Amino acid sequence: MSETRDAQDTHARHEYAELTGLMGLMTGDEKHGPAATSTLDVLWVLYDRVLRVGPDRMTDAGRDRFLLSKGHGPMAYYAVLAAKGFLPVDWLPGFGAYDSPLGHHPDRVLVPGAEIGSGSLGHGLPIAVGTALGLRAQGLDGPAVWVLTGDAELDEGSNHEAIAFAGPAGLERLHTVVVDNSSASHARPGGIAARFEAAGWSTATVDGRDHEALYTAFTVPHPGRPHAVVARVEPKSD
Repeated sequence: MSETRDAQDTHARHEYAELTGLMGLMTGDEKHGPAATSTLDVLWVLYDRVLRVGPDRMTDAGRDRFLLSKGHGPMAYYAVLAAKGFLPVDWLPGFGAYDSPLGHHPDRVLVPGAEIGSGSLGHGLPIAVGTALGLRAQGLDGPAVWVLTGDAELDEGSNHEAIAFAGPAGLERLHTVVVDNSSASHARPGGIAARFEAAGWSTATVDGRDHEALYTAFTVPHPGRPHAVVARVEPKSD
C-alpha cells in the first residue's frame, strides 16, 4: 500500500511539474499572467486531490461542482483541465484566438468541465449559493460545491449578500476559496476570513503555495456551516 501511495505521489508531482509547460503553450495578448499563476496551486490541489470530478463524470448528477469566478487570466485553469484529460493539450496554443474554444474568460458551452461562464466579477459566489440550494432541494446531499474567487472580487456587493445568506442557511456543501494576492481596493477589519466568520462560516487561512496546507484546509470538517479558505499568495505585481 505504501509503495502504491508513493507511486501516486510521484505521478502527481510529475503532473504538477508539467503545468508551467502547459501554461507556456498559451501565448498572445491580455494573458493576465499574475491572475493565472496566483490560482495555480489552489486549482491543482482541488482537481488532483479533492474534487470528485473527471472527464467521465461531466454529466453525473453526483459530481462535485467547481465554479471559477476568478475567470480572467484562465491559463492555469486550462492547464489543469488539460492535465486531467478534460480537454486536449493541442487546444492550448490557440488560447485566445478567434476560432479557439479557450477564450480569455472560460465559456461553459465551449470548455469541457467548466460549470459556468466566467467574466463579470462578483457573480460566481452567488451562483454557487444557488447551486448548493438547488442540489439540496433535489435531495442531492453528496455533491460539494466549490467556487474560486479573488480578494478584489469581494469588493463587489453581490458577494457580501451571498456570504450573509449562506451562513444562516447552513449550506454545508458550499465551499469558497479566496485567492488573496493583495489586490483588493478596500481593507476589511480583521482580514478576509473575519467577513465570512461574522456570517457563520467555517474558515481557514493558509499559504496558497503550500499543497499540504491547502489540502488540510480544504478537507477540514465543518458540520452545518459553509466553509471558506483564504489562500494567501505573493502580491500582484502588475
